[in-house]
Amino acid sequence: MNLIKTLCSEFSVKPEHMQNIITLIDDGNTIPFIARYRKEMHGSCDDQKLRSIADRLQYLRNLEKKKEDVSAAITEQGKMTDEIANAIAAAETLAALEDVYRPFKQKRRTRATVAKEKGLEPLAEQILKNQRSGAPLETLARDFIDPEKGVETAEDALAGASDIIAEQMSDSPEIRKELKNLIYKRGMIVCKTKTQEDSVYRMYYDYSEAVSRIPPHRILAINRGEREEILRVSLEVDEEAALNIFYRPYIRRDSVYADFLKATAQDSFARLVFPSVEREIRNDLTEKADEQAIKMFGQNLKPLLMQPPIKGKTVLAVDPAYRTGCKLAVVDPNGKVLDTGVIYPTPPQNKKEEAALKVKALIRKHGVNCISIGNGTASKEAEIFIADTIREYCGKVTYMVVNEAGASVYSASKLGAQEFPQFDVSLRSAVSIARRLQDPLSELVKIDPESIGVGQYQHDLPQARLRESLRGVVEDCVNAVGVDLNTASPSILQYVSGVSSATAKNIVAHRDENGAFSSRSELKKVKGLGPKAYEQCAGFLRIPGGREPLDNTGVHPESYGAAKKLLSLVGKTDTLLTGGVPGIEQAVKAEGAQKVAALCGVGVPTIEDIAAELAKPGRDIRDSLPQPMLRSDVLSMEDLKEGMVLKGTVRNVIDFGAFVDIGVHQDGLVHISQITDRYIRHPSEVLKVGDAVEVKVLSVDIAKKRISLTMKF
Repeated sequence: MNLIKTLCSEFSVKPEHMQNIITLIDDGNTIPFIARYRKEMHGSCDDQKLRSIADRLQYLRNLEKKKEDVSAAITEQGKMTDEIANAIAAAETLAALEDVYRPFKQKRRTRATVAKEKGLEPLAEQILKNQRSGAPLETLARDFIDPEKGVETAEDALAGASDIIAEQMSDSPEIRKELKNLIYKRGMIVCKTKTQEDSVYRMYYDYSEAVSRIPPHRILAINRGEREEILRVSLEVDEEAALNIFYRPYIRRDSVYADFLKATAQDSFARLVFPSVEREIRNDLTEKADEQAIKMFGQNLKPLLMQPPIKGKTVLAVDPAYRTGCKLAVVDPNGKVLDTGVIYPTPPQNKKEEAALKVKALIRKHGVNCISIGNGTASKEAEIFIADTIREYCGKVTYMVVNEAGASVYSASKLGAQEFPQFDVSLRSAVSIARRLQDPLSELVKIDPESIGVGQYQHDLPQARLRESLRGVVEDCVNAVGVDLNTASPSILQYVSGVSSATAKNIVAHRDENGAFSSRSELKKVKGLGPKAYEQCAGFLRIPGGREPLDNTGVHPESYGAAKKLLSLVGKTDTLLTGGVPGIEQAVKAEGAQKVAALCGVGVPTIEDIAAELAKPGRDIRDSLPQPMLRSDVLSMEDLKEGMVLKGTVRNVIDFGAFVDIGVHQDGLVHISQITDRYIRHPSEVLKVGDAVEVKVLSVDIAKKRISLTMKF
């Protein structure tokens, strides 16, 4: 296989760029580093495309290795032919390669194996060869009666021959391929119920849908229902069309043995091929559904991590609960914990007045600007209480309900205990809820990405693949934003390009022992951080107020010479970098990026990136994104009326729509059909987590806690 040609056709990348990408990956460069600092080499592909190329490259290499192993195994058996070699070379998937190899694999003892041991293979060959003018089957079979081998009658001999031919049919790659294609095009997936009790799977109790059209989220729902032993799931296909696939290569039009061979084909289909193909197709559908769910999880996670931080605000966090009370934590603009406490405004205590006095006292004492409320148990009651309590501040104190998924995981973790050994688990959770509002990225990296809860069916997905994919999303976000080398925790440092978990701890230990880093070059003194790791990580680490102004930009140390050359070309010096160099991007454009890049000794993408960094050193790309929606009042489901127009925030995007927080405890669903007037294949084409949207209420079902919304008005 020509890897470069294959990958270029799949990803629309020039051959020279693809060769460079493969070389860069093989040389141990990370995706964030390649995406940001090697743009000239790959044509400015983004990190997502580069990750897809890396995944596909790994798959194709595994396929090539498997082809070599299969070829060697068949050759060792002395059965290799040009036809088989061509079939191996043409296999585009591991499944297709497995079908080619199937006839040559060491099999467990089968009915066909037993028949061959009884000497019945020549009979099977005669039946297949002499279909036009062969002797009657009974006559052929008599020659193979051998009581010593267990062949007592002609019927025994024919049964054995049938078993041999049936297995031969089942091993045919062409038959299996055609049957799979038929099922993918015309097959149905069918669900029946094992119970009459009501459940979340009721819509699937008597359900069927074309294999070609069933969406990924329904595959995952059906699989879960089957695992919970509520559903029976199977594939169905037109049996006559399926059997014709077996008849064509094995039964001649004028065959005198047609009835015998048709019965054999029916046995091969029902007993050997269809059960196996059904498993393969269902596994394939599940793998594709898993990949789609993992992709959606990543697409939802990225905007959640990239939510703009609420800067310069002192935050009061409320971690709601009933019996044990709502835990409070006040955190200053830098994330330092100023105060903690517990109030009991929710049932069964209902000490609202006492709780209000305590909240107001904390607001006054610490100058609280914003309140962060977790969205877990008792969140609605806590939100109503907070809205009533802060009403007298006339909007000067606002609040936001934040997704607390994973906060309990963090609070009970070793990391949580290390950060706040003086707090119990519930107070650590409150601190996490406050910091999620202040700087979502820095706080959420402390939690396993799969625990953040912005996907669908995440507990059903292959966990290793999910973790690998989500880690990639977190890496891209952390490196896109950049990390302050002198304040970053090990939790966030370990996601920086080229920095392992152990190296992250070593960086913090070095900082604790030697004081703040004054330049990026000091990283070279960190234990375990060699030249390659330094190359990968240096550009993503920032040092505000360091000896070298460029250390607080995204300019890589390898390009400092080019940056200083550019500054001199526009009549500036790096000492002016504190406030940035206004107009530098326009100056590069006016002079001609190609010309300026050549003068500075770098490529056009690099000079453009350098100019952007010099224009706004120390910038946070999240600041350009829409700010989180802060509220000062609350609605209940009972307040909602059909036709009411509200502002909301997208909390989760899934295959069939998006859930929107409109200020009531229950998020409303905007079905995919209600997102836009134009046709879209998936909600993610229009919406992403964190988007501020305007919606209209279509219906409210208080009993089932369902809110239906539309964006089409």
